[in-house]
Amino acid sequence: MRKDLPQEQLNQLNELKETQEKVSNGWIDYWLDYSAFDTWQFWLNVSFIIIPLVVLYLLIDKKRVFLLGFYGFNIHAWMVYTDAIGTRYNFFEYPYKAVPFLPIHVGIDTSLVPVLFILLYQWILKNKKNFYLYNFGLILFLSFIFKPIIVAHHLFHLKNGANYFYVFLLYVFVVLFSRAITNVFLHLNSKAIVSEAE
Repeated sequence: MRKDLPQEQLNQLNELKETQEKVSNGWIDYWLDYSAFDTWQFWLNVSFIIIPLVVLYLLIDKKRVFLLGFYGFNIHAWMVYTDAIGTRYNFFEYPYKAVPFLPIHVGIDTSLVPVLFILLYQWILKNKKNFYLYNFGLILFLSFIFKPIIVAHHLFHLKNGANYFYVFLLYVFVVLFSRAITNVFLHLNSKAIVSEAE
């Protein structure tokens, strides 16, 4: 039997949905005015999506494609979550986007950054290098060189006390958590292989 929500709760829910719809429509209007097909920023953002994926397709080690893809998808997923939280709570913003329907930046943190970490992980595995040392280097580059460059071109803004050190910590969290999840699944897979062999 269906029980209706209390009227006060329904009123607040409807108010939030109406506000969300107005904000979403506002973002589309803003995008059409300042960030659509007739801006160089739109095409740069599209290139942040497409070029890394093409490079990944050409360079990925086909023998390790599932491991690298799983690790990269972890990076992608956690970047989306941290990006969504950061934009929702106004710690950072993207004045120019390729896709106006999403609060996140589809190009940088969901394509370019994961691909960089995938290719680095592939290189580390192939050359038996220290995972943490080389990822630390890439994180430093992204946090303190790449992000300031895109801030200077108004592709990314830090707000409400957020700074590059916070960006650095977010990247550290994402990489370490993605590596930990990947290692758990590798461990489970090796246990399954051992069980099958017995």
